[in-house]
Amino acid sequence: MVQVEIISTEELGDRSYLAHDGTDAIVVDPQRDLDRVFQALEDKGLRCAMVVETHIHNDYVSGGHTLASQLGVDHLGSAADHVAFDRRGVKDGDQLAVGTMTLRVLATPGHTDTHLAYVIEDGHGAPAVFTGGSLLYGSVGRTDLVESERTTELTHAQYHSVHRLAELLPDETRVYPTHGFGSFCSSGAATGGQDSTIGTERRSNDALTEADEDAFVRRLVTGLTAYPRYYTHMDARNRQGPDPIDLSPPRPVDPAELGRKIATGEWVVDLRDRTAYALQHLTGTIGIALGTQFATYLGWLIPWGSPVTLIGDTAEQVADAQRQLARIGIDRPAGAATGQPAELAPARRLGCYPSASFDDLAERTEAGEFADDHKSVLDVRRGDERTDGAVTGSVHIPLQDLLERIDEAPAGQLWVHCASGYRASIAASLLDRAGRDVVLLDDNYDRAVELGLTTS
Repeated sequence: MVQVEIISTEELGDRSYLAHDGTDAIVVDPQRDLDRVFQALEDKGLRCAMVVETHIHNDYVSGGHTLASQLGVDHLGSAADHVAFDRRGVKDGDQLAVGTMTLRVLATPGHTDTHLAYVIEDGHGAPAVFTGGSLLYGSVGRTDLVESERTTELTHAQYHSVHRLAELLPDETRVYPTHGFGSFCSSGAATGGQDSTIGTERRSNDALTEADEDAFVRRLVTGLTAYPRYYTHMDARNRQGPDPIDLSPPRPVDPAELGRKIATGEWVVDLRDRTAYALQHLTGTIGIALGTQFATYLGWLIPWGSPVTLIGDTAEQVADAQRQLARIGIDRPAGAATGQPAELAPARRLGCYPSASFDDLAERTEAGEFADDHKSVLDVRRGDERTDGAVTGSVHIPLQDLLERIDEAPAGQLWVHCASGYRASIAASLLDRAGRDVVLLDDNYDRAVELGLTTS
């Protein structure tokens, strides 16, 4: 049976794979930081014999072109894709031999027009199908990334593609999607499970359990939510053949230069956790805590192409952030500094703002403190989240729109919340940078519901 090694990129909600026979490996949808691929190959004693990509990716810069070029192996992708580099174009029905394995190509349009799935087997045991952004665990990939006006058309195509996979492949076929583990490329009721088979998906996938195609299309299209703005730059980058990644340490920035960068309005991003940032930070910086959502939200918010300087507790923290940013095409930080705020800018004013809970909000509301224009609650969740309920009397500006709409934020003190505190902390830092009086509601929205603070 074909063996499969998983290389997970939890920060973007994606997976890459090594499908192998114990000697030769087919690398599927590799991310740009290829050291992880080389390490996995070395750990298993494998030779990379081929690199395949299911589609032109929208949520990350591919490492496929670089990997295939460095190793001198075939790089497979749809023959219908227009790319600026040499690779082996394949189409529906093509079959290739790799070691003791056979790779079969299946056209699965929907997530993109030219999307492919790859069925890999060795004649023993269950086949494996690598479904990219087509069949996910529990649902399918989103269909509005090509052209918004074609979303309905592509959703119908996605429905047919998933049904085609279910009809062609036996129940025991193991399913390996690229998206669906928190990626904004997924849609519907994607579960983010750890493994699945075609048989399991027949029984549980919302595209396969819904017999009414039109009903499925309406539900999926209606349920599509906002996606990160950096996606608009990934398609062109991946068609060009991205350059190799450079993860060498960024240039150190001393306190004087750091102060100049902040004074001129550059993006200076503090990587520390949101509690530490609220307690003390360099005024004029932006707080985006390093974690699984770091690159997604920085890439969503920053004006594309703007230089970004990183501040972290340690060089390791900066290196982690740099790797995450390189995956989405923010290639080189403009500089980096490590240490505590007071050490980094001893002559510069340090900022802070209070954190609070929804219990604090309830107490202040009951005391009548939000009855006038001196204090307001700002909700920075997505629009689809707010349709399910909102804090009574709150103002809504989604985080992704805050920079453009910051002047719409009410005067007076702003108590900022999201669903769990992470996005609210970013919003609070942006407002603080703009000179606003903010309180970070660092709490779970469910608590607001329990306290009766919401409309539903």
